[in-house]
Amino acid sequence: MGADSKIPKKAEAKRTVKDSVFTNLFGDSKYLLQLYQALHPEDTDVREEDLTTVTLENIFTDSIYNDLGFIKGNKLMVLVEAQSLWTANIIIRALEYLVNSYRRYFSDNDMDLYKSKKVELPKPELYVIYTGNRKTRPLEITLSNEFFDGEKTAIEVTVQMIYDGKNGDIINQYVTFTKVLDEQMKLHGRSKKAVQETIRICKDQDILREYLQRKESEVVDIMMQLYDQEEIMRVHDIGVARDAAIRATVEAYQECGMAFIDVVKKVAAKFVLSHETAEKEVGECWKE
Repeated sequence: MGADSKIPKKAEAKRTVKDSVFTNLFGDSKYLLQLYQALHPEDTDVREEDLTTVTLENIFTDSIYNDLGFIKGNKLMVLVEAQSLWTANIIIRALEYLVNSYRRYFSDNDMDLYKSKKVELPKPELYVIYTGNRKTRPLEITLSNEFFDGEKTAIEVTVQMIYDGKNGDIINQYVTFTKVLDEQMKLHGRSKKAVQETIRICKDQDILREYLQRKESEVVDIMMQLYDQEEIMRVHDIGVARDAAIRATVEAYQECGMAFIDVVKKVAAKFVLSHETAEKEVGECWKE
């Protein structure tokens, strides 16, 4: 299907959608091989069938994920995350992801950790493809430096940072795609037009051209669903914060000995609620 395939201008929000262009792209064995070759250009004999995807869907969160895990033979476990916001918590996520990936690996291969025989442990490599703007660009970040002032502890985690990739390789094309998308969103907002223009420009400039030609309508669908999901989560977070604020207000007034009806009036005025709604909200928080 091409760019003219019909999807609603406002795609239906689906909270179950977890896919992203990153995971969709590298979920294809052809592009996964290109990713591995970009990370390990010295391995010239690797084939698509040598790589096994172990991405852990729906493990940690109901929000969008941009994580990819795969094993090369039984020797190497590679975990890659795409990230546009800089946070040291990347390291914690990588550690959590690695532990769960190993757990799945042991289970899939019927390995018993309580037997005396030493299990085979694939060597881990942790990467973050960073697509945001940052003046200082370390080649790697570590648990000890980011969280313990450089002090070595019982656990050390090292995440290798990738920023632009090498000119023309699959990482470079993906990063360029995200930058074109950012530019188009500044022009057209988080809209279908921004996504379509991004795809058009990238195809014209030979950026992920083959992938976008084959999956153009799917990419548009993915992006619009993700935008809708982000909006749902934003509204959800606002609602959670509002509920917490109302509860704190009710508890504070009640502790001061204020009568129920007076608290209802205060809450109605503070949060711009009808008397009936305020009475219901206060009733749910009131401690007998």
